[in-house]
Amino acid sequence: MSEEQDSPAAAAHEEQPEVDERLTIGAVHQLLRADFPSLSVSKIRYLEDQGLITPERTPGGYRVFSPLDVERLRTVLRLQRDEFLPLRVIRQELESSTSGAFSVANQARQLKRANLTEPAPTRRDAAADVISATGADPQLVAALEEFGLLSGNAKDGYDETDREIIQTALELTQYGVEARHLRLFRTAAEREAGLLEQLLAANLRSKNPARRREALDALESLAALSSHLRHLMLVSSLRQITGS
Repeated sequence: MSEEQDSPAAAAHEEQPEVDERLTIGAVHQLLRADFPSLSVSKIRYLEDQGLITPERTPGGYRVFSPLDVERLRTVLRLQRDEFLPLRVIRQELESSTSGAFSVANQARQLKRANLTEPAPTRRDAAADVISATGADPQLVAALEEFGLLSGNAKDGYDETDREIIQTALELTQYGVEARHLRLFRTAAEREAGLLEQLLAANLRSKNPARRREALDALESLAALSSHLRHLMLVSSLRQITGS
């Protein structure tokens, strides 16, 4: 055995336990609040729902964030605040970046600042391409369109949200859920959106860019809170069904 292996320093190194750098969602929230005072735990969950971050889950179901997850989240929040980029654009930039979240900020500076008074252009893919990519039955897609669950149509194509709805609906069919059953989700979403619009209507329609930006930030926070509340209500109802 070599002197290096016998040395106290080497022995201490071998016995030193590996440090787990992963953080809970609460710790991440506290870590980032100094730079983003309006950040809430619900906002972090919302960004996860939108596919902007993908923290790991412990066997018990708790989220744990690696240093890279935290840096990615910081980048998303900074692009929202400083570059006024919508989440859709941020997601596309993160996915298209070859070197990850660390280069996205530099790429974003090259983008034209979002005009908050006009909707961002939406990319639509041909219906045949979406059906091929998702593996969905054309009859299912037609039914989703018939029941008003898609914003696009077979003629003009479908956007990214439509694609995800189709994919989710396809997975639900494995449990016997049909397109007609999903109308209640559309109805609930429209009512929820209507309520949030009422709360922020004046500022959302304002011609003042600053006021409109504040309203958009508030709308996103409200959406995160309502989404989380909806999830909790579902969990509560399911517990009543199962008697747990």
